[in-house]
Amino acid sequence: MKLATLIRGGAAAAAAAVLLAVSAGVHAATLTVYTAVEAEDLKRYAARFNEDHPDIEIKWVRDSTGIVTAKLLAEKDNPKADVIWGLAATSLLLMKSEGMLHPYKPNGIERLDPKFVDKDDPPAWTGMDAWVASICVNTVEQEKHGFATPTSWNDLTKPEYMGHVAMPNPNSSGTGFLDVSSWLQMFGEEGGWQFMDALHENISHYTHSGSKPCKQAARGEVPIGVSFAFRGAKSKAQGAPIDIIVPSEGIGWDMEATAIVKGTQNLEAAMALVDWSVSEKANMMYNEGYAVIAITELAMPVEHFPEGINEAMIDNDFEWSANNRKRILAEWQSRYDSKSEAK
Repeated sequence: MKLATLIRGGAAAAAAAVLLAVSAGVHAATLTVYTAVEAEDLKRYAARFNEDHPDIEIKWVRDSTGIVTAKLLAEKDNPKADVIWGLAATSLLLMKSEGMLHPYKPNGIERLDPKFVDKDDPPAWTGMDAWVASICVNTVEQEKHGFATPTSWNDLTKPEYMGHVAMPNPNSSGTGFLDVSSWLQMFGEEGGWQFMDALHENISHYTHSGSKPCKQAARGEVPIGVSFAFRGAKSKAQGAPIDIIVPSEGIGWDMEATAIVKGTQNLEAAMALVDWSVSEKANMMYNEGYAVIAITELAMPVEHFPEGINEAMIDNDFEWSANNRKRILAEWQSRYDSKSEAK
């Protein structure tokens, strides 16, 4: 048999082996992806990605924002993750400052709203979607207890709300941290801590999940939950008796973002995932869980999402939040952790 025939036959056999491996569920690459995306959404994320990249397997490592951030920082000198897909931008800014991210300019980045893209070129991270703070009020519980509808953050410090408020612990929850960092920006350092001292008097408990306070309010387990607006809209669409309040002083917000971890041994597959993460298909998927997405013209209206959100979003200083994160969390922990739920 001629050598050329052997080579052609060998190439065909190799190609057939690859196709057989993909169809049999054997992947050419496995990416360890750290995320704080809601657990119920992870299968959908992986399935949509695998529709276009069946040869890349995603191995999820999922927890709340604070825990994922702490884990990544602890692994700085011996990284275990290949990609971060769905973590607060404030966390990724902190990792960028520690030199932990591999800069990469994904294909299609020009379609993203500029505020969803790291300012460096190439960028260290790209945004996916944004979530914004809000107050969820159970109207049945409100009537039972006889308190007025709060319209501002400061309203939540009034004596009538004592024991009726739940909010996320910022050490565990990205939503909790955006609340605390936004209050310090809106009210100033001294005024922000004074506000939180007064709020703490009315807090029933601090949760370790950003969505949990609104879910608890929706179920009537607590009258008021400090959470994020999309969670409230989703609960209301499911029939929960809640109002979603946009406080008059303004609201904090953060974005979920994606980055490649510096030192990954799977760089080509990691770049493929990041390319896909900024795609139109991915943004349409994000819109199923968030009203504000990086490709803004694709965003569809969300039922029960409160009006005036865009105008209420503060001019968030993400760099300040990231650079002061450790100090802020330590101060919060020393003042208020006594009311946190057990982990």
